[in-house]
Amino acid sequence: MRARYGIPLGITAGVTALGAAGLGYAAGIEARSFRLRRVSVPVLPPGMHPLRVLHVSDIHLVCGQRKKERWLQSLAGLRPDFVINTGDNLSDTEAVPELLDALGPLLEYPGAYVFGSNDYYGPRLRNPARYLLEKASGRHGLNGNPPVTGAVHNPWEDIRDAFDAAGWVGLSNSRGRIKLGGGREVALTGLDDPHIKRDRYGEVAGGPESGADLSLAVVHAPYLRVLDAFAADGYPLILAGHTHGGQLCVPFYGALVTNCDLDTRRVKGLSAHEAGGNRSYLHVSAGCGTNRYTPVRFACPPEATLLTLTEAV
Repeated sequence: MRARYGIPLGITAGVTALGAAGLGYAAGIEARSFRLRRVSVPVLPPGMHPLRVLHVSDIHLVCGQRKKERWLQSLAGLRPDFVINTGDNLSDTEAVPELLDALGPLLEYPGAYVFGSNDYYGPRLRNPARYLLEKASGRHGLNGNPPVTGAVHNPWEDIRDAFDAAGWVGLSNSRGRIKLGGGREVALTGLDDPHIKRDRYGEVAGGPESGADLSLAVVHAPYLRVLDAFAADGYPLILAGHTHGGQLCVPFYGALVTNCDLDTRRVKGLSAHEAGGNRSYLHVSAGCGTNRYTPVRFACPPEATLLTLTEAV
């Protein structure tokens, strides 16, 4: 007996079983297979001792994700010099207490943060194919699309207050400094999320501050207009998240989408960005979570990154 359109039932069943197995792996195994990547970036002035920066992003915490919470807590054992959180901490309006518990050990270290759209708004069920359509049309988030209506508002103020109380520096369209041991000081310039058009570069323009040992730029979504501005102003390193590394990637090929206008070649990891005659390093975290309605990853495991900053060459 044959299935409709002349496809043998055995083949149909095999394809269905393969798809189910792939989905089971993507949701049940890889999405919980947390990794730590280690990257060296030569950006420090001559004679400065290396700095270890832990970059966490896109946690998208849902209540009850105990393995993710324990893994985040364990990262404090790396003893970084400071922590950068590039946003999208929530995927559950009730998860703030568990988020703060998961990040509690890291809040003992100096740190800074920016927010992403999923800190402000709850997730929505959405057809994954829309990411491909948005890529084809060049429209992402609120950039060229109609404003979102009926969004669920997250208790982001509670996260902000807890981060601030721990001494982390908020960088939403603002500047700040982190003081480290040995009299070292890092200046940071950050933007609110470009994905929902909250970035205001004019409020922080002007380039790196004088008097600091190092200046960094921080943003959630790595849109080209933001990267161009930071690079043209001379920041040696830009840290971002948002892309999930493509989330569902093709083995031996890579990501299909970035959910912004960044090219897929730079969807995660360390790369370079040039603008205004200047060249900056760009590190994009693939993040350690997913939207609660698409809790799958394929060929793109969840991650955090320990960046070792060394002398520029």
